[in-house]
Amino acid sequence: MRFIHTSDWQLGKPFGRVPEEARTVLKEARLDVIDRLAAAARANGAPLVLVAGDVFDSPEPGDRVYRQALNRMKAQADVRFLLLPGNHDPLRADGLWSRLAADTPANVSALTEARPLELGAADGEQAVLLPAPLSHKRSVADPTHWFDTAETPPGALRIGLAHGSVQTFGGDADPNLVAVDRARRAGLAYLALGDWHGRIRIDERTYYSGTPEPDDFGREVTGVALLVDMSGSAPPQVMELPIGRHHWLEEGWSLSGADDLDARIAGLAPGVARQDLVCRLRLSGLVTLAERVAVRRRLEDELAHEMRWLDLIADDLVTRPTDTDLSEIDTQGELHAAAVRLRAMMGGGGAEGRLAAQALERLYVEQMRAQRAGEA
Repeated sequence: MRFIHTSDWQLGKPFGRVPEEARTVLKEARLDVIDRLAAAARANGAPLVLVAGDVFDSPEPGDRVYRQALNRMKAQADVRFLLLPGNHDPLRADGLWSRLAADTPANVSALTEARPLELGAADGEQAVLLPAPLSHKRSVADPTHWFDTAETPPGALRIGLAHGSVQTFGGDADPNLVAVDRARRAGLAYLALGDWHGRIRIDERTYYSGTPEPDDFGREVTGVALLVDMSGSAPPQVMELPIGRHHWLEEGWSLSGADDLDARIAGLAPGVARQDLVCRLRLSGLVTLAERVAVRRRLEDELAHEMRWLDLIADDLVTRPTDTDLSEIDTQGELHAAAVRLRAMMGGGGAEGRLAAQALERLYVEQMRAQRAGEA
């Protein structure tokens, strides 16, 4: 018995902080996951794809996302997709899942009932799926509790499919909490979980697949699906399949000047195409005003346009304006006097000091721009 375990597609995720041009591509990449999963299923002889919840990012994903998802799955007629409601797209009366149940093509099933589903036989072994659809975004009940007493044919491989956490995070009522030993309690050959966006092995029969298209910083392992191969009573063989397009990276660079940039940029995310890189870059260090402006210009006007999105945070890149910096701003006139006052205000620190630093940098940039325009 061989299948692909995936979860947390979250189709239609808005990526609200991301600039519009990059946002559009990131949203489309989540739909492209369907095609990539189908290709992986075909290549690995695993024509069954189990989606452990959060197929959509919300119960109302919009007509375009809804239709794109269904049409893309329908186009992969030789691959079977089994979809489970999660906490982002819970099962509601006359809602998304009722519509899905009516619209799904022959190779797609909406798992809206907590009851055993026979998956057929492979190599003489029968398999039964135990799905645990969520009907609410937050519930104090374990959605998998019924697995323990579910009746299945003797000798059949029991596969659980659920969406929730196996760990409490200290809340008064952690939602959708799944018993960490559910696979053992219910005699499952494999428990396919969704909710956590990073791929995690809980035990030899319990896994989170993580989201197949990375969607945030700080995840452990994302951008994969799991190829699960089961035979008899032996623990399943589980292998990661690369699915995602984008790579989300957090970096912190401590700079002592603009000259540090060449080596840093050259060593950024080796092996990852720049157009597929989403990077949060935190700068720190002590530089002159001219160096700070040069650093920002290099990153914002060049590197940022090579990437999918550069989230640049330069609050800790401290400016130490020199007399040479100030001499570039109107040697003896009013602008120079204003620059001197701003430098003095910076020394006081606090909110006023930060505002003064921003104003001085802006003054310097505009003065350099005016000078270049005059020379042209």
